[in-house]
Amino acid sequence: MIRLYDTEPSGSCHKVRLLLSLLGLDHELVPVDFHGGEHRTPAFRKINPFGEIPVLVDGAITLRDSQSILVYLARRYGDESWLPLQPEAMARVMQWLSVAGNEIQNGPNPARRAVVFGRKFDLAAAQKASHRLLTVMDAHLRDRDWLAADHPTIADIACYPYLAVVPEGSVDLTPYPNVRAWIDQIESLPNAVPMPRQPAPTPD
Repeated sequence: MIRLYDTEPSGSCHKVRLLLSLLGLDHELVPVDFHGGEHRTPAFRKINPFGEIPVLVDGAITLRDSQSILVYLARRYGDESWLPLQPEAMARVMQWLSVAGNEIQNGPNPARRAVVFGRKFDLAAAQKASHRLLTVMDAHLRDRDWLAADHPTIADIACYPYLAVVPEGSVDLTPYPNVRAWIDQIESLPNAVPMPRQPAPTPD
């Protein structure tokens, strides 16, 4: 049985949950009390010395980092459509995995964490980075349905979660119709599980 060490609000965890569901893979979710500091305990650091989630355990294989886990699941359990083997097609997917680990992690993610979870980030800078990213993505999606191919790939799965909830970081999605349509398409895939939305904190 595949085990996923997970916390529900995390977009990084959700992208793995989403692919597991799309592939129809039985799995066990192992909740990690991230806000309570469970990820810093010696027991958890035996699983991931970096103290980060998600972590996927599949038999004797233990993997950290959500992008790496997506690659593993796509190659181990999916067909070639999720991660093409042809060099150019694979590279196009990998470009967007890098966006998920860089531009999205430095824009939509910290904006959301600042607004919803009260974390100390430069909100204005994160929002500006989010709009810059969304502008590029909306233009890219103007004449295509998916990020890297003519069908969904792990590029879409990797980028989806934090963009689906980018309004939680007080970033308006209205000016980006192509991104909104892309989000709807992902959530309409068979067996898709939408990214959980978090309620914004009530003003004092």
